[in-house]
Amino acid sequence: MSSYREHRRGKALPPAIEKNDKLAYILIFLVSIIVFVAVAFLSRIEVNVNLGFDKHIFARLNALINTFVALFLLGALFAVKDKRYRTHKKLMMWAIGFSVVFLVSYICHHLFTGETSYGGSGLIKLVYYFILITHIVLAGIILPFILFTAYRGLTAEFHKHKKLARITWPLWFYVAVTGVIVYIMISPYYS
Repeated sequence: MSSYREHRRGKALPPAIEKNDKLAYILIFLVSIIVFVAVAFLSRIEVNVNLGFDKHIFARLNALINTFVALFLLGALFAVKDKRYRTHKKLMMWAIGFSVVFLVSYICHHLFTGETSYGGSGLIKLVYYFILITHIVLAGIILPFILFTAYRGLTAEFHKHKKLARITWPLWFYVAVTGVIVYIMISPYYS
């Protein structure tokens, strides 16, 4: 019962991990670079193998995962505004966990299917490429922001966490939502 009262009173959570900025910076930059290089490299390789099922299932899964990430992010935003910090933390950890699953599914999709050309024309093609390019660029740079924001929250440095979250949250939400939009727009052209 006391944890519910703490939620309602808006008491901050204690640190979940010990603060170690030097180690955090190294790990965050290392993970971010490895993920970026892996995605950039592996998305250029196509493995021709018969999986026994529609290879584009990964694209559908990616859209579903991005939908869940967007919903977790929205829920976390509402929770923190309502001073339900434990709920906020849980939802953000779910968003991070689903994003990791997304990364694996994304790599699988590109490994097994290669590139798909967009078949639309005119204004809709321009809209598609604008959404796609902004999605790719922001997806490529968002990871260290997510990790630094999470680190500041987990070390209970809430002032720094909040300052970073004001940048990270809208970018991450945009990436999640536009990932679904890109899938909806490109899926008719999967072969």
